[in-house]
Amino acid sequence: MTPTTAAVAGLATDVHLPDGDGPFPAVLVRTPYDRRRHRAELRGWARRGFAALAQDVRGRHASPGEWHPYRNEAADGAATVRWIRRQPWSDGRVVAAGGSYAAHCALVLGTGADPDARADAVVAAVPALGAAETAREPSGPERLLARAAWWAAHGDRPDSDEAALERALAADPALLTHLPLTGLPERLGRDLPSWPGLWRRRGRGRLLADAERAGVPLLAVGGHHDHFTEDTVALWRRWGGPSARLLLGPWGHALGSAPGADADPAHRVNLGDLYARWARRALDGHLAPSRHGAVALGGSPRWLPAGMEGVPRTQDLRLLRGARFTADPARPVRSGDLTVPADGPPDRCLLVTPPLPCPLDVVGPVRVRLRAGADTPSADWAARLVALTPGGRAERLAVGVVRRDRPAGERAGFTVQLGRLSRRLAAGVRLRLEIAGHHFPAHARNPHTGDDPVTAVRLLASRREVDPAGVALRLPVLTTPVAPTDPAKEILR
Repeated sequence: MTPTTAAVAGLATDVHLPDGDGPFPAVLVRTPYDRRRHRAELRGWARRGFAALAQDVRGRHASPGEWHPYRNEAADGAATVRWIRRQPWSDGRVVAAGGSYAAHCALVLGTGADPDARADAVVAAVPALGAAETAREPSGPERLLARAAWWAAHGDRPDSDEAALERALAADPALLTHLPLTGLPERLGRDLPSWPGLWRRRGRGRLLADAERAGVPLLAVGGHHDHFTEDTVALWRRWGGPSARLLLGPWGHALGSAPGADADPAHRVNLGDLYARWARRALDGHLAPSRHGAVALGGSPRWLPAGMEGVPRTQDLRLLRGARFTADPARPVRSGDLTVPADGPPDRCLLVTPPLPCPLDVVGPVRVRLRAGADTPSADWAARLVALTPGGRAERLAVGVVRRDRPAGERAGFTVQLGRLSRRLAAGVRLRLEIAGHHFPAHARNPHTGDDPVTAVRLLASRREVDPAGVALRLPVLTTPVAPTDPAKEILR
């Protein structure tokens, strides 16, 4: 059937019905990224017997109103679910689905308190849980590059310009170095009144708290190279519904269409087919009341059961240079550059492991324990783990940044969380650990003045001292053989 466009809850909505008389279960995708992009997806759902709907959220593309990210999604989504259940083609069951911001729209429908407006199952891919979660690391540092790109493309406008920041950086490569960062809209030539307010949002965890009270099945999908990996896993762990499934592949934010260098052909998954099969079983009550899933082991063809983690093992490290270094925000360590300067005053502390004598399967959270200090009362500590192959290639594995406000000159122990790895490291690989004061432009520069990095207009260099004997790199290593699993079986059981 050819899709029709309707005003549902006052918002532009494409509706694609299956052939036949019905009634049908429905799938709802609410998106700020243009509902028309989902027409092939709607056809796929309809072929599998679902009434499929894609809706432009308020203030975006063909939907009227003002666009305020994260503000209206619960109410507008609830009104749309009520409308679906009143239609003659609806059997009353609704699956809320989406990726990134659209996953947020789906999640608020799965965690709502009103059963008449609540979805019956949720598919959440690479979920953007909320404004505060997307803007900052849990430890405080601002995710500058990703948020600047998103706001330049989508913020305070009814349409999108995906390449806006890329063009602006081509015209002015130093665009993100200009201060204050609140002045970015003017330098972009755009009116972005919501940009400063983004950085004032510090309340995290609201959606996760609601997830603990959810009463419907969840399928959470993510990638190990996505910046929302930790949020995806936390959502799966804390989901309070009758069943929760997790699928994590060696992918970026675009999932299977953005595989990492560690992806194997065995990690290819037909996500559309898997979503539909899972949704049918979830609606029919055929999923086991449990928490299951599958996690790809990058650098191998294997899938492992979700929830499995290795035993923390401390790796031997040798100092190369930089036990004392200067973190200068005017010349920060660049997040996209794995080249390490070989001369001049050190801008980071460098340590390296011996070559691995045998392959190592690393599955779980990576941590670095430090004993270090700064001569400024505010300091960011960025730890980056890099794999060095015997052939000389460098590949970033994990990064963590923590902000510490401590008395100047105080040396203390603390931990930097580098996120989650699921990776087979080959024999002969050495691991390089970099400890720096900045990870720019992925993260905003700490100005070391005590001022907010978003509004600061002055920068100071910060002298750092790291105790090499106090650095401990802890990797979660699988120490016993683990039987591989089939991702489809784990998701559908």
